[in-house]
Amino acid sequence: MHIWAEYGTFFREFRRHFRDTGSVLPSGLFLARALTTELRKPRAPARILEVGPGTGSVTQQILRHLLPGDRFDAVELNGHFVALLQRRFDRDWEFRSRRSQVRLIHSAVEDLAGEAQYDFIISGLPFNNFPASLVREVFQVYDRLLRPGGTLSYYEYALVRQLKTPFVDRSERRRLFRVGRLVNRYIRAYQVRRERVLVNVPPAIVRHLKLKPATEFAPLARG
Repeated sequence: MHIWAEYGTFFREFRRHFRDTGSVLPSGLFLARALTTELRKPRAPARILEVGPGTGSVTQQILRHLLPGDRFDAVELNGHFVALLQRRFDRDWEFRSRRSQVRLIHSAVEDLAGEAQYDFIISGLPFNNFPASLVREVFQVYDRLLRPGGTLSYYEYALVRQLKTPFVDRSERRRLFRVGRLVNRYIRAYQVRRERVLVNVPPAIVRHLKLKPATEFAPLARG
């Protein structure tokens, strides 16, 4: 997909669905690579979930690091993005070559069924745009869907809550404070690694969390 066409599509959806899209531009190459560093480590075949793939910039990096035994689900709420991704899987060789390993799901992540389904969750959801109650629900869903020892990777734009706070009204400041308090609670309890991505618009921080410890009876990776 041509980069300027991708930017144009993303910007139009940003204008229509600001809360769910959350960014003016799709994830840059360096951010997409940082979100997928866990997949590049030595590992067994795994189940992978991408939440909010958008136009597929992070999806493309995930596909490049799939092992033959991996299974990859991509869940997207925005119907326009789902249609665009389907076209990429139909026409783009890099996407089409891995199509048999991929399931594209048009849904909110909260509606996914099951427990302990995935070894890796890579999230592109804009938590800073959500009410705190939805952020809490999404983290609970991630906890339900991750296998013991699995990794949640997500990003946030650097200092966005601090920069927005002086320019919004009291109710929005309260919302940002509650979101920040909730997210920081997860960071303190579960973060194992973070990466600063300065070459991105805007600069971002990628966080990798282990929500459940690995156990002898629940290995990290299963086919």
